[in-house]
Amino acid sequence: MNTRVGIVVPTLGKRPDYLQECLQSISKAGEAYVCLVAPKDFDAQNFLDTGLVNQTVVDPGLGLPEAINHAIDKLPRDIEFINWLGDDDLLQPGSLTKTSETLQAEPGTVLAYGSCSYIDSNGDVIWSNKSGQWASPLLHVGPDLIPQPGALFRRAAFEQVGGLSTEFNWAFDFDLLLKLKALGKLKFVNQTLASFRWHPESLSVGQRKMSVSEAGKVRVSHLPKPLRLISFLWEYPVRKATMVAGNRVTAKAQGKKH
Repeated sequence: MNTRVGIVVPTLGKRPDYLQECLQSISKAGEAYVCLVAPKDFDAQNFLDTGLVNQTVVDPGLGLPEAINHAIDKLPRDIEFINWLGDDDLLQPGSLTKTSETLQAEPGTVLAYGSCSYIDSNGDVIWSNKSGQWASPLLHVGPDLIPQPGALFRRAAFEQVGGLSTEFNWAFDFDLLLKLKALGKLKFVNQTLASFRWHPESLSVGQRKMSVSEAGKVRVSHLPKPLRLISFLWEYPVRKATMVAGNRVTAKAQGKKH
């Protein structure tokens, strides 16, 4: 396969139906080299035989950020644009083609991102994130409104910032965004690129309070020292608003089940 795009899919192998959908969505999103990182006892042969997966890597068992870092490091060296996708999330048809073309056309852009739909366990849309380009400057003082699913970033930039921080359990993607923003432009692509599955098993949903708190710590840590001293002025309302927004999405998801 001659492609510049690599997608890592971390999985524990406990959601086979979702994983199948996830991998099929990547195949429809554009040319991509797919690396599955899973426990050593996970049998991925069927996915390799059908061409949905190009490579498997054994999860080192040191947490999700380290699993993703490990898999990205194992990607072929000619892969230039990368991201990871949760095994229960989906890419939209043509999304990788769009984001990779954006990065190729704009050398100063380190990350291309777009809108993201939030879907429930059955795949029904419950909410849409349509943040736009203003989500980038808002990162330092507001909630993270840049969807990680569907985005694409330069591997060289990822390696330059040292990959994902293993210090964080939930907000490691937010930390990465802020580090990438310091290197170059984050470009908004005006279309829906992915779907994030909102269900109780999702790390950022089931343990939302801790996730929001950790995101706040990440946000403050990237501020200049003078602003850190007054960050309390906006941190509480930002965290509160983020919790309220998440609770509303959860309520919508639960409402669709009744």
